[in-house]
Amino acid sequence: MTKETGREPQVSRLTVLRQTALSTVCVYAVLVLVGVGVGWLVDFLADWLVTLPWAPLQGPAELVASAPAPTLPAAGAVAGLVLGLVAQHEQLVIRLSGECVVLTSKGREREFPRDVIATVFRDGKQLVLLGHDGGELTRQECDLDTGRVADAFTEHGYAWADVDPHQGEFRRWVPGAPGLPEGANALLKARQESLEKKGPSHEDVWELRGELARLGVVVRDEKRRQYWRTFRKAGPAAE
Repeated sequence: MTKETGREPQVSRLTVLRQTALSTVCVYAVLVLVGVGVGWLVDFLADWLVTLPWAPLQGPAELVASAPAPTLPAAGAVAGLVLGLVAQHEQLVIRLSGECVVLTSKGREREFPRDVIATVFRDGKQLVLLGHDGGELTRQECDLDTGRVADAFTEHGYAWADVDPHQGEFRRWVPGAPGLPEGANALLKARQESLEKKGPSHEDVWELRGELARLGVVVRDEKRRQYWRTFRKAGPAAE
């Protein structure tokens, strides 16, 4: 279901959506407290291990136990702050006007003119912008409140859908699936291998999504399973 606004689009007004200051402070506080707790726990375990001559890792335990009392908790607090900075850097910031949408995440900024955006919707924890050809202009991780995001887009005159308008067109990918453009099966196979890796493969997965978009294929993931649909490719490929 697509939600349209009956009001005139807010062309000149700019709306910025990001995590609230309170949410950001809470994230930092939790990470710092966890870091301090881990530091105290490691310190306690090291002191305990050096009292057990038969226990393994005596050398590292003695080294840790010899450190001044607040060293490990302080190091844990610093590690928590660093993780907080990383998390804040990766959070999505949305800047909306009646003329364009600007999405910033991980230090990268992407701008989409209003006239290329057909529909906006939320797919799980991801914000998706669809073009008029049915292809995805972009798909971004988004932790912002869905209602808040939907209201902002509709206030600026964008079409917001409660679900993916093309949801019924997706089919689960299996090797050699018919109906795909030439070369798409090979890309989906490589992407499936990246999805199943235990190590970091996030960049490969997203890069291959872009390659598939250039062939006119939209792909979405559910529990490391790939689902695909085709669209009439027109204009730049999505990322």
